[in-house]
Amino acid sequence: MNTINAKPRYRGVFPVAPTIFDERGELDLDGQRRCLDFMIDAGSEGICILANFSEQFTLSDDEREVLMKTALEHVAGRVPVIVTTTHFSSRVCAERSRRAQDMGAAMVMVMPPYHGATFRVAERGIREFYQAVSDAIDIPIMIQDAPVAGTPLSAPFLVSMAKEIEQVSYFKIEVPQAAAKLRELIALGGDAIEGPWDGEEAITLMADLDAGATGAMTGGGYPDGIRMITDAYAQGDTARAADEYQRWLPLINYENRQAGLATAKILMKEGGVIRCDAVRHPLPQVQPATRDGLLAIARRLEPLVLRWGR
Repeated sequence: MNTINAKPRYRGVFPVAPTIFDERGELDLDGQRRCLDFMIDAGSEGICILANFSEQFTLSDDEREVLMKTALEHVAGRVPVIVTTTHFSSRVCAERSRRAQDMGAAMVMVMPPYHGATFRVAERGIREFYQAVSDAIDIPIMIQDAPVAGTPLSAPFLVSMAKEIEQVSYFKIEVPQAAAKLRELIALGGDAIEGPWDGEEAITLMADLDAGATGAMTGGGYPDGIRMITDAYAQGDTARAADEYQRWLPLINYENRQAGLATAKILMKEGGVIRCDAVRHPLPQVQPATRDGLLAIARRLEPLVLRWGR
């Protein structure tokens, strides 16, 4: 039975750190460290690494290990770090998760097992998968409920795992009608749902906060802007939170619908945080006009990222 906590261990803004490459497509570890320093300086209450927005699917196992070690050693406990350990294999995911815990991860984030367009696992297999991961570690598991997995995860099923699997206690909900699902999750699960979280670059953040979300996993380019929304909301000033959300929404929307996972790196390069904003082939580089549109919106908001490295 899952351990019930009166208060969540982790809440707030936990953006995804992009993976920084050089012009040849190799890991840029110095740039990675600067990226993490900027994200902490910009108000990140925690950081997630090796997520889909980190281009984790373009990395080798050896590169994953190097990045995890680099990030956890460099952050050095300044903020909690969530490590994404998703893999189709229960055994491999459990081993990845144990390794992340041993290196200092505060939590692991795991999608349900899937591969390509057709390989899916039924609920029994999904439950056994998360049980295997839970049995291997002593830190929380965040289930990432996202369309990319193509795996329906009903709120009652998620709640049953939260109540029955020891470490399953956080949920990043980024499916259509996320707020409705968060409400159902909280209503059915109560204290077993330690962390109902928002995702998808905060495009539904206000609705999700209204539904009871206690965390937000966004892109890594402007955590200071997201904090203006979530801090006001946490203080009970929902009108100011709504005003800030409307102010930052054009940038949030541009990230979600136009520049995608390259957004944080484009902003970081423009502000001198990193030297190269390339994504890894075969992902396409962002078109110059799209880049210019992103920067035009960002400059009006003056986020820290545009001046951190200048």
